[in-house]
Amino acid sequence: MTPDPAPAPPPPPSPGAAPLLSVRNLVKEFPIRSSGLIRKQVGVVQAVSDISFDITAGETLGLVGESGCGKSTTSRAVLQLQPATSGRVTFNGVELTTAGKSTLRRLRRDMQLVFQDPFASLDPRITVNEIIAEPLRIHGLYGDKGGGQKKVRDLMATVGLKPEHGNRYPHEFSGGQRQRIGIARALALRPKLLVLDEPVSALDVSIQAGVINLLEELQDELGLAYLFVAHDLSVVRHIADRVAVMYLGKIVEIGPRDDLFDRPQHPYTQALISAIPIPDPRRERSRERILLQGDVPSPANPPSGCRFRTRCPKFLTLTADQQQRCINEEPLLIGRGPGGMATSEDAAHKAACHYAETLDVL
Repeated sequence: MTPDPAPAPPPPPSPGAAPLLSVRNLVKEFPIRSSGLIRKQVGVVQAVSDISFDITAGETLGLVGESGCGKSTTSRAVLQLQPATSGRVTFNGVELTTAGKSTLRRLRRDMQLVFQDPFASLDPRITVNEIIAEPLRIHGLYGDKGGGQKKVRDLMATVGLKPEHGNRYPHEFSGGQRQRIGIARALALRPKLLVLDEPVSALDVSIQAGVINLLEELQDELGLAYLFVAHDLSVVRHIADRVAVMYLGKIVEIGPRDDLFDRPQHPYTQALISAIPIPDPRRERSRERILLQGDVPSPANPPSGCRFRTRCPKFLTLTADQQQRCINEEPLLIGRGPGGMATSEDAAHKAACHYAETLDVL
């Protein structure tokens, strides 16, 4: 089973429309402490370093990158499950980073998280009915006289599960069914935003398609916005309206889905897309892949200037003066013209590379 063809991107929001979620200059650092009885802080890990993006109502932003680049930390910082070191996160006009506990509790009805592991995220000691009903009970929305039970049955039917199986336990379901249970739990409070942290990476390919198609149907029906965190670019290309590419805590490129996949500008994005298999065997054999050398640097001690320069295939082709610029000057995430020339801070497609150029890698 394969996902349905990628839907057309939604129409752009009306000029001046406020985004549902706005992230500005988000930073999340974790302390590095020495060993021993008195554990002193000796450094920090820069998991997320000064990133910004918006998500409008009904839109899907795909956040992609290698493991350890900061994607999941970003998703948790957005929901304030891990407090940000600095920066601002605004949801529906309310700044979350300074909000009190009562305000966050109220707003979390509109922001829900779907976890990567569909088994570890479900309590094995309680039934599926109780799992889905839990958020309703916490927020006082379960009701009596059978109203809460009907809500749970309706949620199970919405995600493609049989309501009569609600008395079963999580271990009695398949991986795909367990992820549907997690989605039903997230939908219980009728949220406006779902943060999906690699929701299909633990599933078989044949099961992934069903879950992705379900997410698209729910988005069309309920008008949900998604922050879709993943490392599988094929999945992201199918479901996302816009895509942000992360490397070592930074967003290195962001833009509309088709534009980014068809005309990638940053060398890292080009390398990732060149690794996507093409169904045409003749084209697959003839095209040239972009291979990255070396390992990802430590986030506790990232390279100066451009963080990608230590693995960048373009860096070796530059002149000494150009290489020195990459070493000393951090590139801005901005609209780029020929040769990496800055064009606009408000461009729809932006890349953080001094010498960005568009390549056809598919």
